[in-house]
Amino acid sequence: MASLNREVLRTGSGTMIASSTSKTPVCCSARYNLAVLAFFGFFVLYALRVNLSVALVDMVDSNTTLANNRTSKECAEHSASIKVIHNHTIPGGYVASKVGGKLLLGFGILGTAVFTLFTPIAADIGVGALIALRALEGLGEGVTFPAMHAMWSSWAPPLERSKLLTISYAGAQLGTVISLPLSGIICVYMDWTYVFYLFGIVGIIWFVLWIWLVGNTPETHKTISHQEKEYILSSLKNQLSSQKSVPWIPMLKSLPLWAIVVAHFSYNWTFYTLLTLLPTYMKEILRFNVQENGILSAVPYFGCWLCMIMSGQAADHLRAKWNFSTVCVRKFFSLIGMIGPAVFLVAAGFIGCDYSLAVAFLTISTTLGGFCSSGFSINHLDIAPSYAGILLGITNAFATIPGMIGPVIAKSLTPENTIREWQTVFWIAAAINVFGAIFFTLFGKGEVQNWALDDHHGHRN
Repeated sequence: MASLNREVLRTGSGTMIASSTSKTPVCCSARYNLAVLAFFGFFVLYALRVNLSVALVDMVDSNTTLANNRTSKECAEHSASIKVIHNHTIPGGYVASKVGGKLLLGFGILGTAVFTLFTPIAADIGVGALIALRALEGLGEGVTFPAMHAMWSSWAPPLERSKLLTISYAGAQLGTVISLPLSGIICVYMDWTYVFYLFGIVGIIWFVLWIWLVGNTPETHKTISHQEKEYILSSLKNQLSSQKSVPWIPMLKSLPLWAIVVAHFSYNWTFYTLLTLLPTYMKEILRFNVQENGILSAVPYFGCWLCMIMSGQAADHLRAKWNFSTVCVRKFFSLIGMIGPAVFLVAAGFIGCDYSLAVAFLTISTTLGGFCSSGFSINHLDIAPSYAGILLGITNAFATIPGMIGPVIAKSLTPENTIREWQTVFWIAAAINVFGAIFFTLFGKGEVQNWALDDHHGHRN
């Protein structure tokens, strides 16, 4: 199996630039090995992130009856949530551009894993200690995506970006898929403390492999072939900037950047609301027990994982084989990945106590969201590959806001835990999603912006 033999780029003026490369095998290549290791890194990261949402149900049930008092009575029996703090900040992207993504990503996940091991101790101390610990975990998590984007700016050939990035980031979805049911099983048959011990140890093992096997750039990788290194470097030579200073002012004035910000914020509103409250919705509205809760909460993210992998392949195929422009592909996939979920999310609120249909609609909604992984989610690398980590830090700084206020608003809108109250939550999330999709469609771009290049000539890819 071989990658493309020719890398075709379009300049801002429409001139075609083609760079011939020798065959560069995909199997066992350094860039795809990086994608696989990153996949497992984000698998661990999201396993560490979501395990609390399931374990907390058991933690609360073992200490108080408050949760049972809030359970909705609308649906028949079928056999206090703490907000998870996420801190995807701008400094993470800036540091990644200075020290390299390898160490930043590695130590970010390592720190999260180590703090996770101390979660049972913090829970024994009190709610304040637990929240503080989760906040520290958020600091480790916050640098990971900007660090990975910074690495891909040096590793991903333009016409392989969708494939490579969706492989690496799909680990987040599979981590959610595995962590949710596994955490439920552990809580039922063992003890909730083992949820944190298991995933924390796995995170430490991953860190050792990451440091040993990964190179920060193709030039510094120890075992990359000469053919592959030349292929990657030649495909990126007209896309990267050698400016030593970051062009902050033109960057922050860039409308294409703000199009990504709005889309990212909108998408995350729905994503984080479901991520933190879906187990609660399953338990309090649909009345599933803890073990069923974990399994059924994971189903939507399994669909999203599959969609991410397939959409990455499809996006690059459209660009390489059918000559679709990058901006067209990014907008098309973003529209599907944001409007589709909005429709099915609203529909899920109007099917009453039909458990199977509720799970089906929520699964379709989350699955379609996977298209965004080949849409606005990687658009940072299209418009400014040299500053992709910084751009992702900026967009994530805004996109983390829904993770903090979305669940809080959702909880405030559902004081009685009625289906009608949850319909309002779903309507709000859907409306925000649609707005973000429209804004990105109007103002998103696919070519490298002038401010991101030394010579100020934009290159379309």
